Amino acid sequence: MDGSLDLINEAEELQGGNVLYENYRYVVDKGQSPLRIDKYLMVRIENASRNKIQQAADGNYIKVNGKEVKSNYKVKPLDVIQIFLPTAPRDVEIIPQNIPLDIVYEDEYLLIVNKPSQMVVHPAYGNYDGTLVNALTYYLNPLSLQNGEICYDAVKTKPLLVHRIDKNTTGLLVIAKTEEAQTKLAEQFYYHTIERTYTALVWGDFQEDEGTVDANVARDEKDRKRMAVCSEDKGKNAVTHWQVIERFGYTTLIRCKLETGRTHQIRVHMKHIGHPLFNDETYGGDQILKGTTFSKYKQFILNCFDMLPRQALHATTLGFKHPATGKDMFFTSELPSDMQNVLEKWRRYIDNKDRAENNDAL
Repeated sequence: MDGSLDLINEAEELQGGNVLYENYRYVVDKGQSPLRIDKYLMVRIENASRNKIQQAADGNYIKVNGKEVKSNYKVKPLDVIQIFLPTAPRDVEIIPQNIPLDIVYEDEYLLIVNKPSQMVVHPAYGNYDGTLVNALTYYLNPLSLQNGEICYDAVKTKPLLVHRIDKNTTGLLVIAKTEEAQTKLAEQFYYHTIERTYTALVWGDFQEDEGTVDANVARDEKDRKRMAVCSEDKGKNAVTHWQVIERFGYTTLIRCKLETGRTHQIRVHMKHIGHPLFNDETYGGDQILKGTTFSKYKQFILNCFDMLPRQALHATTLGFKHPATGKDMFFTSELPSDMQNVLEKWRRYIDNKDRAENNDAL
C-alpha cells in the first residue's frame, strides 16, 4: 500500500475528491503505553514522515474510535485508528460485477459512460461493490466471471478514472483504458481545458439571465463531508458560469459551465449565492425555500421531492481532445427521467397558477 500522505489537495483535484476512503486501519495492542499518534504511525506506515502524518491530522484525516484527532493525541490500548484520504487504497480488490451500463462512446483508448443516480463511482469505505468501477471492470473483462465464480486472472483491462461525479448526480464521465490516455486526459482536467456543462434546478429566481460565481472552495471545517466557500487565502479557486434556461418563479432551471472542477463546486456555489440545488440535502435544498405557505403548495413540493429523491444536477455535456488522435470530442446527455418529470410538474403548476390568477382578475 502506498504510504505517502502528502499532496492531499492535488489528489482531490485530479481524482474528484467526492469521497474520503479508508486507507489504513490499526488496532492498538493491549500492552501499548501512551504514545503520541504521529510517533505511533510513523513507524507503521511505509515512507510516511512525522510531518506528513501531522499534516494529515491537521486536515482531519485521522480518526480514533470514530472521532477526529490531532497529532498530539496519545494512543491507548485497543484504540481503533483510521486514516482517510481522497484516493482509494491501491490494494483494494475490485470485484467484477455484471451491472448494466449506458455506454455512450467507446474506442481502444477510452469510453464515455452516462452514470445513473445512486451509483458510486469508485469502491470506498462502506461502498465496496455495486460501483461504476465494479461494473466497468466486468464490462472490460467479460470472462472475469466463470461458472459464477470470480476469476481475477481474467482481469486484464482496468478502468482508469480521470474524474468523478457525486453518487446522486447523473450524467457523463470519461474513463481511460490505458495509463497514457489517463495521463493526457488528467492533464486537460488539471489545466481546465475540458468543456463541461451541467443542468441544475435551483431554488429561487434570478434577476439576471446569466452570471459568474468566482469564490474559493475548501472543506467545511465543521463538517468534513461538506465543502464551503472560503476566503481567498484558503481553499482553491473555483469559477462557475451560469445561465438561465427556464424560470418557474419559485425555482429556476439553469446551465452551469465549469471553469474549474472542485468537489461539489456547483452545489456550493449555488448555495453561496442563495440558490441551493432543488432537494440537495447536504446544502439545504431539501427544504421549502421559496413559495407560498398554502398546504397545497407544500404537498406539491413534497411530491416533487419524492419524484426526484436527490439533488437536481445532471452532467449534460463533456468536451475534450482525444488523448491519442488529438481530435475534438464532444458528447451530450439528455436529462434523466426523474428530472424531466419534475420539470414537467413545475410547468403544469405554473400554468395552472397563471390561469387561476387570470381568472381572478376577470
